[in-house]
Amino acid sequence: MADLTATSVPIATGLADVAGAAVAASSGGDTAPVGPGRLLYVANGDASPHTVTVATPGTVKGHAIADAVVPVAAGDHALIPLANVYRGSNGRAAITYDAVTSVTVAVLEIET
Repeated sequence: MADLTATSVPIATGLADVAGAAVAASSGGDTAPVGPGRLLYVANGDASPHTVTVATPGTVKGHAIADAVVPVAAGDHALIPLANVYRGSNGRAAITYDAVTSVTVAVLEIET
């Protein structure tokens, strides 16, 4: 798993080159910082759809919370909020992909 770092997005100016902040998704999955204002940007440049899964390690009254499973259509983009519910024991979200061909990702952090 690769540890993704957050790219700051100033609220006053935005981020003009989101794709430039993205890196190739890791075939073994990635980890990312979580918290308010943090988003996972996913770009699927492949001709096939792909699925991104963000693990939800917690439970409610002893029942597992379902993981976030986000389909990303071929040639499309997704933004997935990285809420605290995804925080694992290492303080980071665990992210996996059904395949990584032509998939790039970035963690964006909105500065307020």
